[in-house]
Amino acid sequence: MINQATFTEKQYLGRDFNRISIRITMALFCFGAYYLSAQKQNTAELLLMVGAGILVGSVLMLFMVHYRTTIKNKSIIIDGLWTTRLVKIDLNSIVKVARTKYSHYIVNNPVYNLHSKGKIRFYAGGKEALSLIDRDGLEYLIGTQHPEEFEEAVKKEMNS
Repeated sequence: MINQATFTEKQYLGRDFNRISIRITMALFCFGAYYLSAQKQNTAELLLMVGAGILVGSVLMLFMVHYRTTIKNKSIIIDGLWTTRLVKIDLNSIVKVARTKYSHYIVNNPVYNLHSKGKIRFYAGGKEALSLIDRDGLEYLIGTQHPEEFEEAVKKEMNS
């Protein structure tokens, strides 16, 4: 039972609603421009291929895992894409856990292990995040789709 994960969540790169909307709008613009410029063969074919490429890329991104969050053995393990380093946060050093809004902006860029202004950020989608502050005053801001379950699992693992 020691090796069993208390909480696991996968954050996908292409499932953020705002980013999907932007990509679909760009593809629709390409298809509309293709329709309006049907007489110019080279340009029209290029616009059709770019629009189709955007749609195919968007579908592929829906299944691309940006990072995986796992809680087990009194630690949070965040594992990212391909060449990113595994981040392990020891829950014994955490002094404060709180649910918070990830950002005040409407559209946020996906980030993994971004160090800025005394915070380390992890984000792929969603509006809420879990803020973890360690003994040194460093804050980890981890974006999540399931903030209640994530917070409960962290507190449960810290108390066990």
